[in-house]
Amino acid sequence: MTQAPDAQLDYPCGEPPAPGDTREIAPGVHWIRMPLPFALDHINLWLIEDGDGLTLVDTGYGLEVTRDAWETILTRFARPVTRIVVTHCHPDHLGLAQWLAERSGAPVHLTLGEFLAAHALWHQLPGYNVSSMVAQFRRNGLDDARCAALEGRGNAYRKGIPSLPESYCRLLHDDVLDIGGRAWRVISGYGHAPEHASLYCAEAGVLISGDMLLPRISTNVSVFAATPDDDPLARFLDSISAFKHLPGATLVLPSHGSPFRNIGLRVDQLVQHHAARCADLLGACDTPRSAGELLTTLFPRELDTHQVMFAMGEAIAHLNHLAHKREVCRVSGENGVVRFVKI
Repeated sequence: MTQAPDAQLDYPCGEPPAPGDTREIAPGVHWIRMPLPFALDHINLWLIEDGDGLTLVDTGYGLEVTRDAWETILTRFARPVTRIVVTHCHPDHLGLAQWLAERSGAPVHLTLGEFLAAHALWHQLPGYNVSSMVAQFRRNGLDDARCAALEGRGNAYRKGIPSLPESYCRLLHDDVLDIGGRAWRVISGYGHAPEHASLYCAEAGVLISGDMLLPRISTNVSVFAATPDDDPLARFLDSISAFKHLPGATLVLPSHGSPFRNIGLRVDQLVQHHAARCADLLGACDTPRSAGELLTTLFPRELDTHQVMFAMGEAIAHLNHLAHKREVCRVSGENGVVRFVKI
């Protein structure tokens, strides 16, 4: 959610394609960009030529304009969709997977963690529903007005996903998909989503990073109400550090922003960014402070309701990370609000 310097990253692919258009950025690998109804107003999707067919990677948010753009693209390619890969369960990635599966007859591939999380969020199971989330935020000091705004918004997750797959092909870490005669290896990542799947093709020199590695913003890392004391930031940092083993010339295809090179530099920038965020929070915890009280420390700008949801999740994640490192401890204050104080 925070801007990061990118002067040394290489962006070799030029301007993004318009919705309904595609651009081939590596042999047989095509860049698609679709709109989103948020401040972050776009998502990148990927189409890979697969012999006589097509593999799609991520599907876009459930909007009519996105369906229309897919119809235009698939009509232009005039090949059957043979596989739909979803990197993770968030609506901008999973949103039209079931619609595309019904349209094409192609199976949906994703990890078990993402399949189950999607159903928990869509069906509003305990620990993953709006009331659980708002209760968690209230316990962490979010004010009543913002809690009410989140409650009034309802199940925003379902708004972006008209329907969910009821069956799927399971992806596991280190699985290899044969797409167009080339091996694409699944790299599991954690922290941003339960079991995010990136795809790496050594022969093409391409990593479809999904949301695990973005060039200009830092990926949201949040704590679910179901696991209030969890440390997803530690798992996220560990996951992205593994990308440093890939060749520096790898072309990274992110879900937001533009394709880029210099993967090691970007990992280092993100690690430094989160270390700086933790240092800012630690400096503010000389007296007990809640995540709600510390929102402006991490996000000094004005936030809309959608952004507040991500910001609270991220503030809790960073404070939990400091608690797991024994740099702060939790204390219960007035009305049971959880606060953190430097040890």
